[in-house]
Amino acid sequence: MLMGRILSLTVLMAASLVLTACAARPEAPGLSEYGRYHCGQLEIRLTPAENSHLLGLEYLDRRILMKPSPAQAGALYVAPGDASTQFLARGDRATFTLKGEVLPECLEPGAVAFPFDAIGAEPEWSAVLDGKRLSLTPPYQQETIDELWLTQTQANRHGRVWEVKGGNHQVAVRVASQLCETGLEQRQYPAQIRLTLDGNDFQGCGGDRQRLFRGVHWVVEDLAGTGLIDRSLVTLKFMDNGRVAGRASCNHFMGSYALQPDGLSFSALAGTRMACAPALMNQERRYLELLEAVVDGRIGRHGELELVTGSGEVIRAFPASTDNL
Repeated sequence: MLMGRILSLTVLMAASLVLTACAARPEAPGLSEYGRYHCGQLEIRLTPAENSHLLGLEYLDRRILMKPSPAQAGALYVAPGDASTQFLARGDRATFTLKGEVLPECLEPGAVAFPFDAIGAEPEWSAVLDGKRLSLTPPYQQETIDELWLTQTQANRHGRVWEVKGGNHQVAVRVASQLCETGLEQRQYPAQIRLTLDGNDFQGCGGDRQRLFRGVHWVVEDLAGTGLIDRSLVTLKFMDNGRVAGRASCNHFMGSYALQPDGLSFSALAGTRMACAPALMNQERRYLELLEAVVDGRIGRHGELELVTGSGEVIRAFPASTDNL
């Protein structure tokens, strides 16, 4: 039987526990009690500024002091002198706009982004949670059960649990924030699911797959087994609205990406036209050619990004540790 296989998501989990243990939790209303959020692959940490009403927001190797600002809902903080950098917190979720770019929805540890899609394989089942209701297509059935009203019964840094109270079925949905693989192609998702339906347990995966790729700059370390020229920089960043950008060695480029249930692809890649040393230009050409041939993407056991072409060649990249690229 194929079941959701849980993997360790190193890039999101490894250092955060140590940092959180040392950092003071912010006490401002509207902020997560954990003092940290994950905006896709990017972890941000919140600390109160000493002897000040400002909020310290840390990510990678940066620390920004944010000033509180009036908001209709939630806690809004704006970077002094830079209105394009804002952080709006609403308890277990937040919106972080960095220099005008809106990052993926920021979630405190264990929180879930809605709508939340879940699937299972052998037996097949599917579900959609919107926070209050559950739409469920049970195993071995084709008809969807709608109007299942949810009650959240557990919330912690590991995940969430919802139960359906009353009705004709006994249902519980447990979501754990762990990298999960399911199906014949072992497609990856950011959360592991356990569905309990009338006393029977079924495993699955769920969540927005874009959260596995977005939020950070990926720094390429290997092009199809050839490595990179010393001190050259090759990067990739997944942005909103299906856009992608990065540095190809010599020039910067932009384009589009499509993340579908059956894979990942890039298209319409175009860049600047600065000339560099022939070796760098060859490496750049090779990188862009490989990107255009990519058919799938996944996260490896050490948090690395692996982009796989139709012929099996792999671009391997790791999250950048600095914002100064």
